[in-house]
Amino acid sequence: MKATYFLGNQTFEVREEPIPKAKPGTVVVRNYACGVCGTDVHIYHGEPGSAEVHPPVVLGHEYAGVVAEVGEGVTGLQVGDHVTIDPNIYCGVCDACRNGKKQMCSHMEAVGVTMNGGFAEYSIVPAAQALRLHPDVPLEYGAMSEPLACCIHGIDRAGIKVGDTVCVVGGGAIGLLLVQLAKLSGAAKVVLSEPNAIRREKARQLGADLCIDPLSENSFAEYLKFVGGEGADVVIECAGNRAAVESAFRFVKRGATILLFSVPSVDATYALPLFDVYQKELTIRGTFVNPDTHQRAVELINSGRIQIAPILTHTFSLDELPEAIAMQTSPESIKVLVKA
Repeated sequence: MKATYFLGNQTFEVREEPIPKAKPGTVVVRNYACGVCGTDVHIYHGEPGSAEVHPPVVLGHEYAGVVAEVGEGVTGLQVGDHVTIDPNIYCGVCDACRNGKKQMCSHMEAVGVTMNGGFAEYSIVPAAQALRLHPDVPLEYGAMSEPLACCIHGIDRAGIKVGDTVCVVGGGAIGLLLVQLAKLSGAAKVVLSEPNAIRREKARQLGADLCIDPLSENSFAEYLKFVGGEGADVVIECAGNRAAVESAFRFVKRGATILLFSVPSVDATYALPLFDVYQKELTIRGTFVNPDTHQRAVELINSGRIQIAPILTHTFSLDELPEAIAMQTSPESIKVLVKA
């Protein structure tokens, strides 16, 4: 089989190696499509992922495929099943795991981060990490289950109430998923702030009630007029740059919640408007990975209530992984897939 290994120092190597054999409690998956995540981009540039990376390793944790072999003792899965992979594996015994915060696991492993993942023709994973997709769902859509699961956890953290006004800052793949989830959560008004015109148009197609260009001189006045007051009840920042974070504090009303969703650089720091936090009683929250939300993402994708196709913009092969990484950081793309 073909597998693309990350060697560190922005270097990949395509290798030919035997197809893995299923071990007890595992399944072998014929990988089909794997998304390029912002975490992959960070790892490529020498920054941490969701867990510590030790090259050489096959990256890729947003993927779907078909079960090719089932190991001894596995029930509930069979050869031919379409599956998506929940990459995060928790120890179950650390303080965080035992206190309902498994995403903070001290010993977390992750498929496509600490062990070989989706940027290969085949992978072997614990059977518990493989969740069945409806056979009629395109596997490209299934590959979006992991980022959707992370977004669902973010929505849970944001605490959107029916009738709320929500502003999403950043219209990449995550932002466009969050726009849809905010609508499904009962938000009365959903606004997207995004400088890229193509992404603003995608957001309109996916249900955003207003899309503003933050670089436009009149955008903030347009925003305030539309929301009909001080600002939004919930602002979700998912762009990961200083301007986006600063704008999140301008977009909120008194008593609002700011969810910082984006994956920043390790050394990123931003000035915090402490008086605003004090006077407006702002709640600032972070969100990390997808604890217990992957099955919910699968159910949404299986139901067809989340639109995936408009978000998928570019496809590359396993031999083109550097190009895929570069494209994922380009304003031309929204979501880049690698097909095995």
